[in-house]
Amino acid sequence: MKNLTAPIREEDIDDLEVGDKITISGTIYTGRDAALPQLVKLIKRNDVPFDLKGSVIMHTAFSDAGIAPTTSSKVEIESAIGPLSKAGVKIHIGKGMLSDETAETLSDNNSIFVITPPVAALLTSRVLEKKCVLFENEGMEAMYELKVKDIPGIVAIQDKKKI
Repeated sequence: MKNLTAPIREEDIDDLEVGDKITISGTIYTGRDAALPQLVKLIKRNDVPFDLKGSVIMHTAFSDAGIAPTTSSKVEIESAIGPLSKAGVKIHIGKGMLSDETAETLSDNNSIFVITPPVAALLTSRVLEKKCVLFENEGMEAMYELKVKDIPGIVAIQDKKKI
């Protein structure tokens, strides 16, 4: 088990391989279908109110039921992964398969895709604090900043050039 703390450093990513079991602690962000395309628009306008360098984004909404990953291959989510990685996001947490093109984009930006169990009770128990940081009008699909301890995951996509 490798324990990571966000923000993630380049060397943290360099030390990982597909299949590695990890935990993530620190500050992470949530975003899914409604929020991620809007975040990409903010990136293009250089108007993101927080630093994406070394960040972690979990593809999830946040509700009273808690958090659990949504399918990352949804067009709205997968099309945002490239621009987000280019802007500094190091880890994308979700579930499902991603296209070869997205895997290549992750590789080009030294970013990774991590899958996590879709078990809301487990994941929600690891959230220490939450705060809405963007797109409050989207309700549970707004973007949240979470302080977390030991979110579990498995590296699913890592730099193809190292394999």
